[in-house]
Amino acid sequence: MRLTILGGGGFRVPLVYRALAGSEVDTLTLYDTDPLRAGVMRSVLDGLPRPADGGGLPRVVLAESLDEAVRGADFVFSAIRVGGTAGRVADEHIPLSEGLLGQETVGAGGVLYGLRTVPVALRIAERVAELAPGARVINFTNPAGTVTEAMASVLGSRVIGICDSPVGLVRRAARAAGADPDTVGYDYVGLNHLGWLRSLTTPDGRDLLPGLLADEAALGSFEEGRLFGATWLRALGALPNEYLHYYYFRRETLAAVRAAGQTRGAFLDGQQSAFFAEAQRQPERAFALWERTRLEREETYMAESRAASGGWERDTCDLDGGGYDQVALALMRALARDRPARLILNVRNGAGGPGAPLVLPSLPADAVVETVCEVDGSGVRPVVSPVPLGPAELGLVLQLKAVERATIEAALFKDREAALRAVALHPLVDSVAAAERVLARAGA
Repeated sequence: MRLTILGGGGFRVPLVYRALAGSEVDTLTLYDTDPLRAGVMRSVLDGLPRPADGGGLPRVVLAESLDEAVRGADFVFSAIRVGGTAGRVADEHIPLSEGLLGQETVGAGGVLYGLRTVPVALRIAERVAELAPGARVINFTNPAGTVTEAMASVLGSRVIGICDSPVGLVRRAARAAGADPDTVGYDYVGLNHLGWLRSLTTPDGRDLLPGLLADEAALGSFEEGRLFGATWLRALGALPNEYLHYYYFRRETLAAVRAAGQTRGAFLDGQQSAFFAEAQRQPERAFALWERTRLEREETYMAESRAASGGWERDTCDLDGGGYDQVALALMRALARDRPARLILNVRNGAGGPGAPLVLPSLPADAVVETVCEVDGSGVRPVVSPVPLGPAELGLVLQLKAVERATIEAALFKDREAALRAVALHPLVDSVAAAERVLARAGA
């Protein structure tokens, strides 16, 4: 089986490669618009320790063009960053100049990133449709909900978006509740980076979430509990995705970002530039340099939100970076080898098929949502919860979906009015005039 990673110079590639040990994948093709980055990542993969159990790793091929990369692929992982880390720096600084939060998936920064990324993602979808008509695309590219929805307009159910935030939340919550993360059931629904864990059940059907919410010590033992605090979590009656901290604690997070001295994007831009330069000079040390850089990257993840919630360090068990790769591999195996799995994925609201209930009845059938899905060789089927979203959560979902769809419209048709709607209607943007200035500074 042949797997292609677009964005083959991206930082998560070694995690995916390591997860492929002993899998059905015999060829991994990497493609990046920057061949130097792809070459460095090839050096990292060459230095990666081989599995102790003797499981083989696929051979690695560097493609010279997008068409070469996707032609005949069985699976395509899309993990691109249009504009590079320098683009992310601008996406963060431009909103901050207006007193607004900007991040690669959240706020005005997320919209700016989406405006750049959607046209490229659509081009990829078109080339996959032409050159790999049987391939499935697993989208890692942020903003994942927006990009997956855009690609689905070309590929339909053949594109599926993934994110490691929901699975991380489930696993942390299960451990805090004293349960085995691999055996619990769960109800999670929303949009990418805007979802809520609403139940956590044992194999015999007992819901552990009410007891967890009532236990102050248990809530203080994991990331989301510390981020949001026991008082707010009990008021919600659910565990939010970590990215909802930007919405529920906007003032505190904005203050922490301003006090940090540099944004997350600026940190990553400097860190990755130094890594690639050093690894290019010392290819024999590329893996060790990557591992050191990866650990620092994980340790500083969402540092501003942690600072805004009292300041605390990430738990050791959350630093292994094994979220995206494990979800992607489980999804790929379920589809290709009919190994059933239950995963939280980004899929169309009506992916259950004609006559099946919508995941969120207030949204169109072709809107991409993030929800629990059953996956096997026949495809992906959303698990529709019998419990509807509450009005507060649904309100946020509807507003953010309007922003996502306006972003796609603006990117697709170069529509300035749609771009203005996308920025100005975002819950973290409090002024149409500020939105106009953000777009003007971004040249959008």
